[in-house]
Amino acid sequence: MEKKQTPTSDYIVIKAIEDGVNVIGLTRGSDTRFHHSEKLDKGEVMIAQFTEHTSAIKIRGQARIVTSYGEIESEQKK
Repeated sequence: MEKKQTPTSDYIVIKAIEDGVNVIGLTRGSDTRFHHSEKLDKGEVMIAQFTEHTSAIKIRGQARIVTSYGEIESEQKK
């Protein structure tokens, strides 16, 4: 039987503040691995969801991240 995603799975919104923001999905389980990546340019928006396969999302570059828990901005590497 296929497990379906629940409609209460958390979503996050990522808006790139600069070109080249990397969004990387990380797997669930005993071995955490990269399973998906996207590159966003300034002004682009991505809506991502935590699922049975995605346990974490890593963001590199300057971006605004909005979640049900609040809003935060990532910073450029110095």
